[in-house]
Amino acid sequence: MRKFLILLEREMKSYFYSPIAYVVLCFFLVLTGFNAYTMISALNRGPTDITLVEAFFNNAIFWFAFIPLIPLLTMRLYSEEFKLGTIETLTTAPVNDWQVVASKFAGALLFYVVLWTPTVLYFVIFKYVTKEHAGQALGAFGGSYLLLLLMGAFYLSLGCLASVVTSNQIIAAIIALVLVVVFFFTGLLGYILGTASQGFRDFISYFSTIDHMRSFTRGLIDTRPIVFYLTMIGFFQVLTFQIFQFRKWKS
Repeated sequence: MRKFLILLEREMKSYFYSPIAYVVLCFFLVLTGFNAYTMISALNRGPTDITLVEAFFNNAIFWFAFIPLIPLLTMRLYSEEFKLGTIETLTTAPVNDWQVVASKFAGALLFYVVLWTPTVLYFVIFKYVTKEHAGQALGAFGGSYLLLLLMGAFYLSLGCLASVVTSNQIIAAIIALVLVVVFFFTGLLGYILGTASQGFRDFISYFSTIDHMRSFTRGLIDTRPIVFYLTMIGFFQVLTFQIFQFRKWKS
Protein backbone atom coordinates (compact mmCIF):
# COMPACT_ATOMS: atom_id res chain seq x y z
CA MET A 1 0.00 0.00 0.00
CA ARG A 2 2.86 2.37 0.84
CA LYS A 3 4.44 1.82 -2.59
CA PHE A 4 1.12 2.52 -4.28
CA LEU A 5 0.75 5.79 -2.36
CA ILE A 6 4.29 6.82 -3.34
CA LEU A 7 3.48 6.16 -7.00
CA LEU A 8 0.18 7.99 -6.64
CA GLU A 9 1.98 11.00 -5.16
CA ARG A 10 4.36 10.90 -8.13
CA GLU A 11 1.43 10.98 -10.56
CA MET A 12 -0.30 13.84 -8.76
CA LYS A 13 2.92 15.88 -8.75
CA SER A 14 3.24 15.33 -12.50
CA TYR A 15 -0.16 17.02 -12.87
CA PHE A 16 0.23 19.91 -10.45
CA TYR A 17 3.84 20.67 -11.37
CA SER A 18 2.82 21.12 -14.99
CA PRO A 19 1.50 24.50 -16.26
CA ILE A 20 -0.90 22.71 -18.61
CA ALA A 21 -2.82 21.39 -15.60
CA TYR A 22 -3.67 24.91 -14.45
CA VAL A 23 -4.57 25.97 -17.98
CA VAL A 24 -6.97 23.03 -18.21
CA LEU A 25 -8.37 23.81 -14.75
CA CYS A 26 -9.01 27.49 -15.57
CA PHE A 27 -10.52 26.74 -18.98
CA PHE A 28 -12.68 24.00 -17.49
CA LEU A 29 -14.01 26.20 -14.68
CA VAL A 30 -14.78 29.02 -17.12
CA LEU A 31 -16.69 26.61 -19.34
CA THR A 32 -18.66 24.98 -16.51
CA GLY A 33 -19.32 28.41 -14.98
CA PHE A 34 -20.68 29.60 -18.31
CA ASN A 35 -22.82 26.45 -18.41
CA ALA A 36 -24.28 27.19 -14.96
CA TYR A 37 -24.93 30.84 -15.87
CA THR A 38 -26.60 29.88 -19.15
CA MET A 39 -28.84 27.28 -17.52
CA ILE A 40 -29.89 29.63 -14.70
CA SER A 41 -30.71 32.31 -17.26
CA ALA A 42 -32.78 29.82 -19.23
CA LEU A 43 -34.70 28.73 -16.12
CA ASN A 44 -35.46 32.37 -15.29
CA ARG A 45 -37.38 32.84 -18.52
CA GLY A 46 -40.49 31.15 -17.21
CA PRO A 47 -42.01 28.19 -15.34
CA THR A 48 -40.34 24.87 -16.07
CA ASP A 49 -40.48 21.28 -14.84
CA ILE A 50 -36.72 20.75 -14.79
CA THR A 51 -34.32 21.66 -12.01
CA LEU A 52 -30.93 23.34 -12.22
CA VAL A 53 -29.21 20.00 -11.63
CA GLU A 54 -31.03 18.46 -14.60
CA ALA A 55 -30.33 21.48 -16.80
CA PHE A 56 -26.65 21.67 -15.83
CA PHE A 57 -25.82 18.02 -16.54
CA ASN A 58 -28.01 17.55 -19.61
CA ASN A 59 -26.96 20.03 -22.25
CA ALA A 60 -24.43 20.41 -25.06
CA ILE A 61 -22.12 22.72 -23.08
CA PHE A 62 -21.69 20.11 -20.34
CA TRP A 63 -20.76 17.38 -22.82
CA PHE A 64 -18.48 19.76 -24.70
CA ALA A 65 -16.56 20.27 -21.45
CA PHE A 66 -16.61 16.59 -20.48
CA ILE A 67 -15.53 14.78 -23.66
CA PRO A 68 -12.28 16.64 -24.52
CA LEU A 69 -11.25 16.48 -20.86
CA ILE A 70 -10.48 12.75 -21.01
CA PRO A 71 -7.71 12.86 -23.68
CA LEU A 72 -6.12 15.86 -21.97
CA LEU A 73 -5.86 14.00 -18.65
CA THR A 74 -4.63 10.67 -20.00
CA MET A 75 -2.56 11.29 -23.12
CA ARG A 76 0.75 11.61 -21.24
CA LEU A 77 0.26 8.87 -18.62
CA TYR A 78 2.13 6.09 -20.41
CA SER A 79 3.17 7.60 -23.74
CA GLU A 80 5.48 10.16 -22.14
CA GLU A 81 7.08 7.49 -19.95
CA PHE A 82 7.86 5.29 -22.96
CA LYS A 83 9.04 8.23 -25.05
CA LEU A 84 11.43 9.61 -22.42
CA GLY A 85 12.59 6.17 -21.31
CA THR A 86 11.58 6.78 -17.69
CA ILE A 87 9.39 3.68 -17.86
CA GLU A 88 12.56 1.57 -17.50
CA THR A 89 13.47 3.28 -14.24
CA LEU A 90 9.91 2.87 -13.00
CA THR A 91 9.63 -0.82 -13.88
CA THR A 92 13.02 -1.71 -12.41
CA ALA A 93 12.04 -0.18 -9.07
CA PRO A 94 10.73 -2.59 -6.39
CA VAL A 95 7.09 -2.05 -7.35
CA ASN A 96 4.47 -4.31 -8.88
CA ASP A 97 3.19 -3.65 -12.40
CA TRP A 98 -0.35 -3.55 -11.04
CA GLN A 99 0.70 -0.79 -8.66
CA VAL A 100 2.03 1.24 -11.59
CA VAL A 101 -1.15 0.79 -13.64
CA ALA A 102 -3.44 1.42 -10.67
CA SER A 103 -1.53 4.53 -9.55
CA LYS A 104 -1.70 6.11 -13.00
CA PHE A 105 -5.43 5.48 -13.22
CA ALA A 106 -6.00 6.70 -9.66
CA GLY A 107 -3.92 9.83 -10.28
CA ALA A 108 -5.94 10.74 -13.36
CA LEU A 109 -9.17 10.05 -11.49
CA LEU A 110 -8.15 12.20 -8.52
CA PHE A 111 -7.27 15.12 -10.76
CA TYR A 112 -10.61 14.60 -12.54
CA VAL A 113 -12.34 14.86 -9.14
CA VAL A 114 -10.36 18.02 -8.35
CA LEU A 115 -11.63 19.59 -11.58
CA TRP A 116 -15.28 18.83 -10.84
CA THR A 117 -15.30 19.58 -7.10
CA PRO A 118 -15.60 23.40 -7.47
CA THR A 119 -18.80 22.94 -9.52
CA VAL A 120 -20.57 21.99 -6.28
CA LEU A 121 -20.30 25.67 -5.34
CA TYR A 122 -22.60 26.61 -8.22
CA PHE A 123 -25.48 24.77 -6.56
CA VAL A 124 -24.56 25.98 -3.06
CA ILE A 125 -24.55 29.60 -4.25
CA PHE A 126 -27.80 29.03 -6.13
CA LYS A 127 -29.52 27.78 -2.96
CA TYR A 128 -28.06 30.62 -0.88
CA VAL A 129 -29.28 33.31 -3.28
CA THR A 130 -32.64 31.88 -4.34
CA LYS A 131 -33.52 29.90 -1.20
CA GLU A 132 -34.55 27.12 -3.57
CA HIS A 133 -33.09 23.64 -4.01
CA ALA A 134 -31.08 23.03 -7.17
CA GLY A 135 -32.42 19.47 -7.46
CA GLN A 136 -35.65 17.66 -6.82
CA ALA A 137 -34.08 15.81 -3.90
CA LEU A 138 -30.74 15.03 -2.31
CA GLY A 139 -30.70 11.81 -4.34
CA ALA A 140 -30.75 13.80 -7.58
CA PHE A 141 -27.75 15.85 -6.50
CA GLY A 142 -25.80 12.90 -5.11
CA GLY A 143 -26.78 10.65 -7.99
CA SER A 144 -25.55 13.17 -10.54
CA TYR A 145 -22.09 13.34 -9.00
CA LEU A 146 -22.00 9.58 -8.45
CA LEU A 147 -22.64 9.01 -12.14
CA LEU A 148 -20.18 11.76 -13.03
CA LEU A 149 -17.53 9.86 -11.05
CA LEU A 150 -18.39 6.52 -12.66
CA MET A 151 -18.50 7.99 -16.17
CA GLY A 152 -15.20 9.72 -15.60
CA ALA A 153 -13.55 6.56 -14.30
CA PHE A 154 -14.83 4.57 -17.28
CA TYR A 155 -13.70 7.05 -19.91
CA LEU A 156 -10.38 7.58 -18.12
CA SER A 157 -9.79 3.83 -18.35
CA LEU A 158 -10.26 4.20 -22.12
CA GLY A 159 -7.76 7.04 -22.08
CA CYS A 160 -5.25 4.90 -20.17
CA LEU A 161 -5.62 2.19 -22.79
CA ALA A 162 -5.04 4.72 -25.56
CA SER A 163 -1.92 6.07 -23.85
CA VAL A 164 -0.32 2.69 -23.23
CA VAL A 165 -0.39 1.62 -26.90
CA THR A 166 1.76 4.49 -28.24
CA SER A 167 4.73 6.65 -27.33
CA ASN A 168 3.25 9.74 -28.98
CA GLN A 169 1.04 11.94 -26.79
CA ILE A 170 -0.85 13.42 -29.74
CA ILE A 171 -1.68 9.99 -31.13
CA ALA A 172 -2.71 8.85 -27.64
CA ALA A 173 -5.03 11.87 -27.36
CA ILE A 174 -6.59 11.16 -30.75
CA ILE A 175 -7.13 7.48 -29.95
CA ALA A 176 -8.66 8.36 -26.59
CA LEU A 177 -10.97 10.94 -28.18
CA VAL A 178 -12.09 8.44 -30.82
CA LEU A 179 -12.81 5.77 -28.19
CA VAL A 180 -14.75 8.20 -26.02
CA VAL A 181 -16.77 9.52 -28.97
CA VAL A 182 -17.55 6.00 -30.21
CA PHE A 183 -18.84 4.86 -26.83
CA PHE A 184 -20.68 8.13 -26.30
CA PHE A 185 -22.47 8.13 -29.65
CA THR A 186 -23.27 4.41 -29.47
CA GLY A 187 -25.84 5.38 -26.87
CA LEU A 188 -27.45 7.75 -29.39
CA LEU A 189 -28.21 5.06 -31.96
CA GLY A 190 -31.63 4.55 -30.42
CA TYR A 191 -32.47 8.16 -31.25
CA ILE A 192 -30.75 8.21 -34.64
CA LEU A 193 -32.39 5.02 -35.89
CA GLY A 194 -35.99 6.10 -35.51
CA THR A 195 -37.32 2.89 -37.10
CA ALA A 196 -35.47 0.62 -34.68
CA SER A 197 -37.48 -1.80 -32.57
CA GLN A 198 -38.24 -1.11 -28.94
CA GLY A 199 -36.06 -4.03 -27.90
CA PHE A 200 -33.09 -2.54 -29.73
CA ARG A 201 -33.73 0.86 -28.17
CA ASP A 202 -33.85 -0.70 -24.70
CA PHE A 203 -30.58 -2.52 -25.40
CA ILE A 204 -28.85 0.64 -26.62
CA SER A 205 -30.15 2.65 -23.66
CA TYR A 206 -28.14 0.32 -21.41
CA PHE A 207 -24.98 1.86 -22.93
CA SER A 208 -26.33 5.40 -23.29
CA THR A 209 -24.43 7.87 -21.14
CA ILE A 210 -27.00 10.55 -21.90
CA ASP A 211 -29.88 8.33 -20.73
CA HIS A 212 -27.96 7.42 -17.59
CA MET A 213 -27.33 11.07 -16.76
CA ARG A 214 -30.92 12.04 -17.44
CA SER A 215 -32.15 9.39 -15.00
CA PHE A 216 -29.62 10.07 -12.24
CA THR A 217 -30.19 13.84 -12.30
CA ARG A 218 -33.86 13.11 -11.57
CA GLY A 219 -32.89 11.03 -8.56
CA LEU A 220 -33.63 7.71 -10.29
CA ILE A 221 -30.53 5.78 -9.29
CA ASP A 222 -30.45 2.53 -11.26
CA THR A 223 -27.93 -0.16 -10.34
CA ARG A 224 -27.56 -1.36 -13.95
CA PRO A 225 -25.46 1.60 -15.12
CA ILE A 226 -23.36 1.30 -11.95
CA VAL A 227 -22.64 -2.37 -12.70
CA PHE A 228 -21.96 -1.52 -16.35
CA TYR A 229 -19.40 1.19 -15.59
CA LEU A 230 -17.63 -0.81 -12.88
CA THR A 231 -17.41 -3.83 -15.17
CA MET A 232 -16.06 -1.81 -18.07
CA ILE A 233 -13.54 -0.03 -15.83
CA GLY A 234 -12.22 -3.39 -14.64
CA PHE A 235 -12.08 -4.79 -18.17
CA PHE A 236 -10.15 -1.89 -19.68
CA GLN A 237 -7.78 -1.68 -16.73
CA VAL A 238 -6.94 -5.37 -17.13
CA LEU A 239 -6.43 -4.79 -20.85
CA THR A 240 -4.18 -1.80 -20.11
CA PHE A 241 -2.19 -3.93 -17.68
CA GLN A 242 -1.66 -6.67 -20.27
CA ILE A 243 -0.50 -4.21 -22.95
CA PHE A 244 1.74 -2.44 -20.43
CA GLN A 245 3.45 -5.71 -19.56
CA PHE A 246 3.86 -6.61 -23.25
CA ARG A 247 5.44 -3.23 -24.10
CA LYS A 248 7.65 -3.33 -21.00
CA TRP A 249 9.18 -6.70 -21.85
CA LYS A 250 9.37 -5.82 -25.55
CA SER A 251 11.38 -2.72 -24.78
